[in-house]
Amino acid sequence: MKKFLAGLMIVAMGQSAWALDTTDQQRLVGIQQSWAHIQYELPEKQREAAFEQLATQASTFTRERPELAEAWIWSGIVTSSWAGAQGGLGALSKVKEARTDLEKALVLDPKALQGSAYTSLAALYDRVPGWPIGFGDADKAEQLLKQALQLNPDGIDSLYFWGDHLYRQKRYAEAQGALQKALNAAPRPGREQADAGRRKEIQALLIEVNKKLN
Repeated sequence: MKKFLAGLMIVAMGQSAWALDTTDQQRLVGIQQSWAHIQYELPEKQREAAFEQLATQASTFTRERPELAEAWIWSGIVTSSWAGAQGGLGALSKVKEARTDLEKALVLDPKALQGSAYTSLAALYDRVPGWPIGFGDADKAEQLLKQALQLNPDGIDSLYFWGDHLYRQKRYAEAQGALQKALNAAPRPGREQADAGRRKEIQALLIEVNKKLN
């Protein structure tokens, strides 16, 4: 189980939270920036405890602002990342919690943060083991990713996870195109750290894709 979840890195969309008031925007940005710091700067051994603390903040956000899809999206993202940092069978309960949070976000506003709930859910379905261990489902992941791309066809995260899905499905030429497009995605103001980390992941995956094509 650990080998499936150890590399779990959920999408971190950073688009403008125009539907939120100033306080909510500041809160959201704080969670986003903390996530990027933990994911891309902290040593691997420190991430589990750091994500646990951030998950508490994200959960408080949903409790105090349950009507905001953005809060549920980021609760799901943080909990998913916490599960990935933990690994093992114990992470399954967190993954299921993350799925529930993201599904709540879709009910509230499927277009929130340019559809990042779709992308984050797809990442879970792609990475979690299938039945009888977990709920992983490549077909479901593809369906969700296509919905995400309809809302955000040029986003670095939606394209990265689409390319990753195509790679997993051994559709290497398509994966190469998606990942190259992801590298050319427009920068997200205030999300420079997340963008830099994501580009490194894209470049690493492109190396693997190119090996399959050569």
